[in-house]
Amino acid sequence: MTPDAEFGYELLVCRYAELAWHPSEGSRPALVSRQLGTKDRRWDTVVIELDPEAFERRREFGDRAIDSDLLHVVRGAPAEWAFYRDALPHPGYPWRYVRQAVHRAAGRDLIEKRRDGNRIEIRRKRPYPDWVERIVAVENKPDLDRSAADRLSDQLDHDIETALADEAWLATETTGERVEPALLREMPVEAGILATDFSGGLDADAADVAWHPSDLSPGEGQRRDPETETLRLEIAERAYGKGWRSYHDTMRPDCRHFELRREGRALVPYCAAKGKVPTARECSGSCPEFSPEPPQWRTRGWPIEGGPGKGIERLLRRRRERERDRAERVE
Repeated sequence: MTPDAEFGYELLVCRYAELAWHPSEGSRPALVSRQLGTKDRRWDTVVIELDPEAFERRREFGDRAIDSDLLHVVRGAPAEWAFYRDALPHPGYPWRYVRQAVHRAAGRDLIEKRRDGNRIEIRRKRPYPDWVERIVAVENKPDLDRSAADRLSDQLDHDIETALADEAWLATETTGERVEPALLREMPVEAGILATDFSGGLDADAADVAWHPSDLSPGEGQRRDPETETLRLEIAERAYGKGWRSYHDTMRPDCRHFELRREGRALVPYCAAKGKVPTARECSGSCPEFSPEPPQWRTRGWPIEGGPGKGIERLLRRRRERERDRAERVE
């Protein structure tokens, strides 16, 4: 059964994208994340299509995201030792912040550094690869009434005008009607429409393309400006580090009522006390039903592995890692 909350629907769309991306053009290696974007626009679901060989080289930089300051250092680090201010392009902000990023990058083993008198020199350990091929934005709205359609239309218009993503989609629940209502709403024609049916559980056949999207990437011989390309890479890095299962960071899996329940080939959070999929706002320490695990649960195992909540966190992290492995192997 499809979860009641839009949050639960969002998780199912993310899992569907892992199983069946691209919905109209066949299998493509990809990573899926959620609630990412810029200060002006946040996307529900983000699909990062990638080059498997380049992605394998990206993974040599570790499992954590490389933030914007670190990207400036890692991408600009030279093959031979050089003073960091000579090696890196001007950041547009004071060099002292770059110096801090150099120390952080070396601390994470992303680059090498050494001191030559009062000068800090850097050298790359390995080239940072061009692993991102395309970025796809998906807005999720299971119940597309007219007011919701009006808001989404404005948001999708923004995505198409800025062309920060290479495709823009709307995912909505199918109604079974001959013509899906989403096709009758005033949506931008450039946005694709994905009609989902999770009523029987989630699998790779749980959605159909009701409308194909336009390609928003630059035409042949054209390129995005460097600032936009850097912003896209920052989004991709955050998607790599976060994934879409990171909801355990903002919810309370340490509550005795918190569970994971299966929806076909997906696992979604479930509150046994309220009998539904909770949102992050509901699943908090201020919830009147919140009941923390007893200390005896939290100190199980050796050295201390924790109770069911810690087990849920480990399970979700392992699944994120499994999907990274799978994306790396896809040809």
